Formats: sequence, structure tokens, C-alpha cells
Amino acid sequence: MIKKNSPIPIYYQIEENIKELIENGELRPGDSLPPEREYAERYQISRMTVRQAFTQLVNEGFLYRLQGKGTFVAERKIEQPLQGLTSFTEDMKARGFEPGSQLIHFELIPATRQIAGQLLISEYGPVYEIKRIRMADNVPMALETNYISANLIKGLTEEIVNKSLYAYIEEQLGLKIDSASQIIESSVASQSEASHLRINNGAPVMLIQRNTFLQDNTPVEFVKSVYRADRYKFMIQMKR
Repeated sequence: MIKKNSPIPIYYQIEENIKELIENGELRPGDSLPPEREYAERYQISRMTVRQAFTQLVNEGFLYRLQGKGTFVAERKIEQPLQGLTSFTEDMKARGFEPGSQLIHFELIPATRQIAGQLLISEYGPVYEIKRIRMADNVPMALETNYISANLIKGLTEEIVNKSLYAYIEEQLGLKIDSASQIIESSVASQSEASHLRINNGAPVMLIQRNTFLQDNTPVEFVKSVYRADRYKFMIQMKR
């Protein structure tokens, strides 16, 4: 119900009402919403007010638009806590999704100055460059590029990186992954990123850089990832 006499803005009331319908299951992913005109007529408000509510819900990832077809309920976002250090495969399994990877690029290359600095190795030293599309239930979630020192992590193959890289490092090589530092930034998808992730060119994404370390603080990998902002969110708990 919309309360026009309430101090709460009408567009915000519409947003909260739609969120509630999504959260209690009355609106499910893929369901279409009534046109803005129908909403405006039902509540006797302006279409601009309805559009403002819809746009905000699209920006927050609750809805999405298809040109010429309408506005629809989006798939729920995957929530990743930032407290622990886990692999993408472990994250997806813990949330009931089937993890997967599509290998785009796997090559042994000489390290650039930037990559060598991140891995604390000599410039032009051998590194594996691994680019993968990370999937959840066959839906692209992230475009990930890993750089790993070939002198530290030996024997990598395409078959191994198509499974769980962390499992190989810890279980097969007997190395203990201990910690990581991570930087998260907002950005928009390039044409290539959009194509790999099946999103629109210029759609919002999250850029993540991660440096991962072994127990003795040796860098084990440097990762650059582009995550879909419409399907992924990060959560952190803080205590004073």
C-alpha cells in the first residue's frame, strides 16, 4: 500500500514494497513487473515517481530492464563474506551453487615489472598467466586473471586450473595458503569484459586485486578479477 500522507517519499515506498515481494517469494527471478504506466494509474501517482523507484531497484540489482520488453526481477546476488580467505570454488559450494570455470588463456610468460613486483620475483622470470571465466550454475560471475610464479608452483596444467587451484597448491604441493590482501573498486565493463560476462557494455562491475601469501609471507599469486555487480555482493562484519 502507498501512503501519500506519509513523510516517507512515495518512490521509496514503492521500492520497499517491491523488495518485500521479492524477499517473501511473491516475486521470483524472471517475473515481469507491471509497466510504469499501470503502476502510476493504480496508485494515482506520476510515472516519473514510478520510474525513479524502478531505476533505483535496477541500480541495486533487484530488477533489470530489457529494451522493448519491460522490467523483470533479477536473480539473487551471491554474497561473499570478507572475513575469511577462500577460493571461488569453495565459496560457490558453500552457498549451494555448482562452481565452474571456462579457461580462456593459459600461457607461461616472462613477468612484467608490475607482475614481478607483486610476486617478488625477478623481472622476466617465468609466470603462469591464467585467464578464466568463473561460473556459478553455468552463469558467468567473474572474469579472473591469475599470475603465478612457475618457479614456486610447479607442474600447472590446463586440467588443474580448470578445477581448484587452491586445492592443488595445498593438497598436491603441500604448501599452506595463509593470508591475502584485497583491493575492491567500482568500474564499468569494457567491451571484452562485457562479452565474457554476458552483460551490457558499460554495465557496473567490481574490480578486485588480490595478493595471496603462504605462511612464510611468500607471494603465491597475484589476481585481477572483474565481478558482475548485478550478481555479486561483498559483506563484512565489523565490531567496535
